[in-house]
Amino acid sequence: VFDGIDGAGKSTQISLAGDWLSEQGQQVVCLTDPGSTELGQRLRRLLLERSDVPISMQAEMLMFMAARAQLVDELILPAIENNQIVLCDRFTISTAVYQGHAGGLSVDDIWAANQIATQGLLPHLTLLFDLPADVAFERLKSRHGIQLDKLESRGPAYFAKVREGFLFESKRWPTGVEVLDATRPVDEIQAKVQDFIGMMLKRNLQVRI
Repeated sequence: VFDGIDGAGKSTQISLAGDWLSEQGQQVVCLTDPGSTELGQRLRRLLLERSDVPISMQAEMLMFMAARAQLVDELILPAIENNQIVLCDRFTISTAVYQGHAGGLSVDDIWAANQIATQGLLPHLTLLFDLPADVAFERLKSRHGIQLDKLESRGPAYFAKVREGFLFESKRWPTGVEVLDATRPVDEIQAKVQDFIGMMLKRNLQVRI
């Protein structure tokens, strides 16, 4: 799983990692949460596009869970059964952070709901891309031609809580979570990504990298 505050560059890193693994002869599936399934794409539009449809924080959290449940059942579990490596752009930790730590809902309740949505599935490795909240917000605003989505538009104070939440969860779940400095150059970050993935595969899947 590639996760972290918006603007930290995780989408770039997951694309580079997917290319690297494919070059090593691995079968790779790159997914987005929410997204990648028809249900996930429809829920993503409702969740992230600015509109006049009111969505409470509880409803928002449950919509993310519904998209995740479909993603796990439809794509992730079949890929694992076919011995494919799954790289996912966001997963369970994001909901605990965005709707829990930053959104005010019970983090423990969110983790309990995550267990249901994922059928108890946990990532072998979560790469957490850390970036100061003010830097992340400025990066998003400077993206030419891209309007901030509903979550991104909640402002710097919300982003600060998001970053604090990610760092808290990384310490709460110390095994399987690696924090990377997202202020570093892209190639330097990717080198660390490849190191962490390589170690994880050798440890958990006996895959030669």
